Amino acid sequence: MSDLKAEFDAAVQKVQTAEGDFKPSNDLKLEMYSLFKQASEGDVNGKKPGAFDLIGKAKWKAWEDLKGMSSDDAMQKYIDKVNELEAKLS
Repeated sequence: MSDLKAEFDAAVQKVQTAEGDFKPSNDLKLEMYSLFKQASEGDVNGKKPGAFDLIGKAKWKAWEDLKGMSSDDAMQKYIDKVNELEAKLS
């Protein structure tokens, strides 16, 4: 496993096990979701959700906005964002 992948996995684990009073904004949630999806699956795939699936549409659009970004770049941006958030909360 590459160092970047190991760092990414550790950052994902931090996010999944985060506790406390931190309440991320919807924009931050979408950013983290889209970076995670781009890093782990690549460019957006599947059909765009329907008009009445507002959350699904927002998630799909956020992921689509990263189209063309490499998996490594998405992993690094995800790691950087987690580190930035940790620094702010410390």
